[in-house]
Amino acid sequence: MSGGTGTPVLTGPRIDARIDARYGELTPQERRISDFLLEHLGDLAVFSAADISRETGVSKATVSRLFRKLDFADFREVKEHTRAMRQSGTPLAAPSRTGAGGLRPGIEGHVRTERLNHDRLLTVLGGGALGTGTELLAGARRVLVVGLRNSYPVALHLHQQLIQARDGVRLAPQPGQAVGEEIAGIGEEDVVVLIGFRRRPAVFPALAAAIERSPARCLLIGDGTARPYAVGADCWIECPIDSDGAFDSYSTAMSLVALLADGMLNLLGSDGARRIRGITAAYDELGELEQR
Repeated sequence: MSGGTGTPVLTGPRIDARIDARYGELTPQERRISDFLLEHLGDLAVFSAADISRETGVSKATVSRLFRKLDFADFREVKEHTRAMRQSGTPLAAPSRTGAGGLRPGIEGHVRTERLNHDRLLTVLGGGALGTGTELLAGARRVLVVGLRNSYPVALHLHQQLIQARDGVRLAPQPGQAVGEEIAGIGEEDVVVLIGFRRRPAVFPALAAAIERSPARCLLIGDGTARPYAVGADCWIECPIDSDGAFDSYSTAMSLVALLADGMLNLLGSDGARRIRGITAAYDELGELEQR
């Protein structure tokens, strides 16, 4: 159930799919346990078999028998399985984390995890990745920012920040457009920023391979699950998005966007400052921004 790095690997059908497939065959007591499991998938890492028995009013023997029916050797394997689901990005609700009638425990856990994420990102950037990334962005003839699925909002924000300081920045895919149309035109003086956070679409491996074969250089940004693609990148920035709740948190990714854009602007110097002045003047002329 675990990969070489100690990260749990999801194997076989998910536990919720296993329950759905066999629900009709289960006894009333096993269904009670199954219903409880489905409502508390996010909590299973901290539960014990005795906890489940107590909460459902069903014997531990019946709990163990249900796990075997679902093709798990024991509850430890169930825990590893649900950990792997969360690491793959599957949202798992954990209502008990919020406490009875309040949000405070959930907020504290969220803040704790965010601090850990930012500490891990700081370690990565302190190793030289930030300097390499900003040099790629500042020195490229053109920059193509690519993000698919839940990586697209990060790509969109990075694109928006970069075009404040330099021209020749494009975002892909555009609505109604295939990424291949953009990849076909990149050259050796260009840089592709490929953003690939977990739950990537099936086309991502082929996309990464096509960028690696191209003459352009590549800045790869993603969480730890994108690490296998780093071998084909000129710069790899691992950006953790772990969360104490059901959904991934992208605050570190947005912080990274700000750091890359700031670093690039500093490297561009007067050219970047001149472009910002020009854009600001255009905003004023067109009346595009709110006046305060």
